[in-house]
Amino acid sequence: MLQKMLEVGTHLGHKKSKGHPKMKPYLFATRQNIQIINVEKTLEKLQEAKAFLREVASKGGVVLFAATKVPGKLLIKDAAMEAGMPFVQDRWLGGTFTNFPILLKRLEYFIGQEHKRKQGAFEKYPKKEQVLLVREIESLEKKMGGLKQLKKLPDALIVVDIDEHISAVREAKKMNVATIAISGTNTDPTKVTYPIPANNRSALSVSLLLNELVSAINEGRQKTEIAL
Repeated sequence: MLQKMLEVGTHLGHKKSKGHPKMKPYLFATRQNIQIINVEKTLEKLQEAKAFLREVASKGGVVLFAATKVPGKLLIKDAAMEAGMPFVQDRWLGGTFTNFPILLKRLEYFIGQEHKRKQGAFEKYPKKEQVLLVREIESLEKKMGGLKQLKKLPDALIVVDIDEHISAVREAKKMNVATIAISGTNTDPTKVTYPIPANNRSALSVSLLLNELVSAINEGRQKTEIAL
């Protein structure tokens, strides 16, 4: 695994001038002004996060995946779907955790409107109104399409970049939702429960780590299925 991490550039950090002081424990060295992450530390923290996710999944828990910035944005949907979990790909909706009952009501409305459309219930309205209803559904799909299976507050949140998802991280902390984050050298890893020090600007690096997290969730779910 260590060799794979090196091959995909998981060890490559930001310029020293952009580095966050609290990432120092996870650094190996600085080369040509670029911070180099100690992949042994990456693996250690990855294993901790995976152990936690296995436990969550084995109890039937829900893990919400979030990435709204490239490259994570391009990978998060497939990762979440492989794990059978909800995701946020477009933008974080303020209050997703802190105003969860309101989010649930909005999701119920969205799902209900989708059902009406499939049943042909919109056909009784004038064409102009039909167009507006369809546009509303399309807008809701973009905003919360990945959240449709969410029935309760998630047990854990996975984000690809702490700073990019700081609102989500803060909401998670406030609602006691554990957070796993792929943490670049320019971020404060103490803001999340399980930081994974790694290059989060490389699609290959992010993909490798997401696959590992997904595998842990699926392993946990399999234990539940076997027990049943």
